[in-house]
Amino acid sequence: MALPWYLPGTGILSIDMTYLQAIKYLESFIDYEKLNNYAYNKAFGLERIKALLVELGNPQDDLRCIHVAGTKGKGSTCAFIAYTLREAGYKTGLYTSPHISDFRERIRILAHTGKGARHTDWCQAFFPRQDFEGMISKHDLVRLIKEIKPAVEKCKSLTFFEIYTALAFLYFKEKKVDFAVLETGLGGRLDATNVVSPLVSVITPISLEHTQYLGNTLGKIATEKAGIIKKVSGCQGVRVSVVTAPQEKEALKVIRRRCRVVGAKLYQPKIDKSLKPRLLGRHQLINASVAKAVVEALKLKISHDMIKRGVCNAVWPGRCEIVSKKPSIVLDGAQNEASAVVLKKAIRDNFSYKKLILVLGVSSDKDIKGIARQLGDFSSEIILTKSKNPRAADPAGLAKYFSGAHITNNVKEAKKKAELLAGAKDLILVTGSLFVVGEFRNE
Repeated sequence: MALPWYLPGTGILSIDMTYLQAIKYLESFIDYEKLNNYAYNKAFGLERIKALLVELGNPQDDLRCIHVAGTKGKGSTCAFIAYTLREAGYKTGLYTSPHISDFRERIRILAHTGKGARHTDWCQAFFPRQDFEGMISKHDLVRLIKEIKPAVEKCKSLTFFEIYTALAFLYFKEKKVDFAVLETGLGGRLDATNVVSPLVSVITPISLEHTQYLGNTLGKIATEKAGIIKKVSGCQGVRVSVVTAPQEKEALKVIRRRCRVVGAKLYQPKIDKSLKPRLLGRHQLINASVAKAVVEALKLKISHDMIKRGVCNAVWPGRCEIVSKKPSIVLDGAQNEASAVVLKKAIRDNFSYKKLILVLGVSSDKDIKGIARQLGDFSSEIILTKSKNPRAADPAGLAKYFSGAHITNNVKEAKKKAELLAGAKDLILVTGSLFVVGEFRNE
């Protein structure tokens, strides 16, 4: 018998939930991606999601997980791992956040079909591809929300991210994935994804971010990130594998200490220059090398050629992504000073242009001063804007960090301004918040 569904804010009951109703239902729960100034230790925690997962039969316990935390390159590293496992024939779940355009981007399954183009020239040739291959279908999303709703209503004060994470676990179990690659949301220790017992824990480069929540030193932030490193429950004598990207000394010290405490084996891979990622920038070679080490730590029979193909085939939109030429338009979600440094180098190493026109919008809790320090003098023209996200910083407030910047009220207006300013030999760089990147990409 179909259950009646309440559409929040409308007073309407319907027998069959539609996709729009499903999205409205998810959006009715608190979403900390859209909020500032909350108490981190109260807002985040594992008790609520654990209670929900018990109601759902603990689907996460049936998954073989790779768990990824860090500041920079989490999503790219997850993509490299997932595409490599797919290349080797494994059906791989991929759970990431935030999304650029569609909730469904966060939950994907990559499965090798044995069909399609192979890339013998290591990614020099263009080939048709899907940007978010394997997204959960609208039908499955609605069906699973219906399925978990009774359990959700038994649990109090759940967040959007907790519900969506549980839904991902349920979906991956249902689809019998061989592996699930999971990206943490904020931090790691208290993140909803941290209910799993991973085969491999992965720490990407750590830098200062969310300091009001995670701490104002690299050591404090690393402690939160390294919270995903834990013992394998119920397995005597089994050592957890941990792979870390190159880290600052303060962060690496914390990671090493955590590994000693839980008895984990730490891998610090060197950069493998034989890898040829499609994603631009030396930092992506670092992320790809970390992904290779993760696959090797799984002790699977995966050849180096398979790893090279997987890395080459990996697609990760919104990260130094070229979406147009004449003028060139590049999208990248650089959200702190360290990311801005990496982005600036990637642009200089990979592009030639007459003028660089910067379109920038950031969340109000980001290191705006640090981003401005790196990108201000780098740009010929600066257009400040904001996304529709409530956390977005006011462009007029951003203007004090930039000289002679153009102020716009939204991304659509910023895009029109950039097109007016840009000539065929110029480059438009859209960066800052992934929400800005996503809205510009949709335009």
